[in-house]
Amino acid sequence: GVVREAGKTPVEGATVILVSGTGQLTTSTSARGEFQFAAIAPESYRVNVRLGGKEWHGGAELVVQDGAPVKVEVVLSDKDESLSVLPVIEKASIEGSGGKTLSSTEVSSLPLNSRDFSKLLLLAAGTMTDTNGSANFTQQFAVNGQRGTAAVFAMDGADTSDPEMGGATFSNFNVDAIQEVQSSAGVMPAEIGRGAAGFTNVVTKPGTNAVHGSAFEFVRNAAFDARNFFDHVNPEDPRRIPPFVRNEFGGTIGGPLVLPGVYDGRNRTFVFGEYQGFRQVLGTTQVFAVPTAAERQGIDTTTYRGDTLYVPVNAEIAPLLNRYPLPNEPTGAFGARTYATSSKVVTTTDQFSVRVDHKLTDGAELFGRFSLNQVEGPTTNPDQTAIDPSFGVNFFDHQRSAAVRWAQKVTPAWSFTTEFGYIRSTPFFPTTNATDPALTYGDGLYQGFNTAGGSIFGSYGNLYQMRADVTYLVGRHTIRTGGEVRLNKDATIFGVTPNGMYSFGGGTAYSRVEILSASGQHNIHVGDPLPDALTGLLTATPYSYSVTAAASATPKGDKFDEAAVRREAYNFYVEDSWKISPRWLVNYGVRYELNSRIKEAKHRTSIARPVAAGNPDASFTTPGATVIYLYNPQPAYPMDWRGLAPR
Repeated sequence: GVVREAGKTPVEGATVILVSGTGQLTTSTSARGEFQFAAIAPESYRVNVRLGGKEWHGGAELVVQDGAPVKVEVVLSDKDESLSVLPVIEKASIEGSGGKTLSSTEVSSLPLNSRDFSKLLLLAAGTMTDTNGSANFTQQFAVNGQRGTAAVFAMDGADTSDPEMGGATFSNFNVDAIQEVQSSAGVMPAEIGRGAAGFTNVVTKPGTNAVHGSAFEFVRNAAFDARNFFDHVNPEDPRRIPPFVRNEFGGTIGGPLVLPGVYDGRNRTFVFGEYQGFRQVLGTTQVFAVPTAAERQGIDTTTYRGDTLYVPVNAEIAPLLNRYPLPNEPTGAFGARTYATSSKVVTTTDQFSVRVDHKLTDGAELFGRFSLNQVEGPTTNPDQTAIDPSFGVNFFDHQRSAAVRWAQKVTPAWSFTTEFGYIRSTPFFPTTNATDPALTYGDGLYQGFNTAGGSIFGSYGNLYQMRADVTYLVGRHTIRTGGEVRLNKDATIFGVTPNGMYSFGGGTAYSRVEILSASGQHNIHVGDPLPDALTGLLTATPYSYSVTAAASATPKGDKFDEAAVRREAYNFYVEDSWKISPRWLVNYGVRYELNSRIKEAKHRTSIARPVAAGNPDASFTTPGATVIYLYNPQPAYPMDWRGLAPR
């Protein structure tokens, strides 16, 4: 076991004495307060500790059974010569049949690009990145072939990933403040649920009686980079390669909570805080097609080889054409239309966390942690900001996480914990340009113009979690049982192209003006089909136009295109970890999960349904079918009450 002071500080160089009816055994503690007795007889012992001429005596006897290892925590009183011998109630198997556990040394010493601890999970067998990405713009992991949304992340036992959106929030948590990363996958014990693929728990560092801290700064910039083949010097960007600057900085500090003249928390109350900032400007190489100077004047030499069309340029489209930059790389991938430049992608994050541990009594502890993460960026469409900075879609996510846990050892065999958790994330993709329409080209004529079209979409996620666990030690068995309630309150917003989107090419459009050709053989008359996207663009004749707008039959509620998603989950488990021998452990149990059906709380959704007399299976193609709109439709699938399974 380990010997600690009342404030949980390990005691080095102490003599641990085991006293029985047949004699006594002695050993000394290491620098970390650890000690070990090997091959001792199975009987009852009393534990005493001697240090610096002072000796502490234990009251209750410690019973050692044949072949059953015992691990204890010996806590020395700071008031008298007594000590407490507390059994270390370990989670016999927090890991599943797969996964990986990383210590604080491994987390802080392994090379990490952008100091993202979640990348270490790729060291586990069967784990890879999920190419589908994540709704909250964080990394998702496909474990054993399952979807990334089925992997759950937690911090200090409280969930930090939203079950509707997936992904790992707080993946930029300061690695110097991580005590351990526990990753489980495969066949998992009954106490772990919520995700079928994997469960990753990040354990943060607590404070101690000693004051410790750290500070760091990491720098990367373009001076260390090689030139991309497509990087060319141009008037807009005269540098050899696109800009790249990254700064990561922060620090940690922990110790007892001491307010001079007010409160002395030594041996009782401990605080640990951390901060990490991230600043990055990344230059991306952009090569795409833009209108040539001649095409802006209506001179079209590409539609018919060897002939020239003189297209009247519509007065409404001319200003949009002129907002494209002029070509600057005539020998590039798009010929005379090629434009090459670099576009900056800016990312800024500020993340901090504060943890407080308070010892209520010798057997009761209170823990609390609050974490905040402000993510601004990156820009998700640098090709568009190369045309006009106002076309950018700049991601942001303001994340909040909190956890409170009360742990109580009722007797040496009985203990329980109660924990409350909260996570809020706001993954959002807003645009700033709310006036210019989007222009797209079905034949790839040019790079799209303001392709976002004023779109705004994202989510506000709130997850409330309450969990209670009870542990009972009897002989070689560690029996655990517990339950959990999770409440999901999300708001999703999908406002697609409210500015409107004009599509040129990709379908037939008909000319509204006379278009003459140099040869006279390719004249286009009013009402004739236009041959390509260029003639449609110059004459402002799109193939299609689409816009998101509220129709009279659409239930708008308080906010158009916003839905209030609700879901609850109720989970219960019981498991036993049976220590058959020092080398064999059997973990078995049963878990029950009940997930409510997803529902929309604000009556803002509707669905079109075809109906036909005497035909309950009517479709939109059924002759004589009509369409009705159902407001606030309920999920078509039934409630599943069969979530019971052995582990």
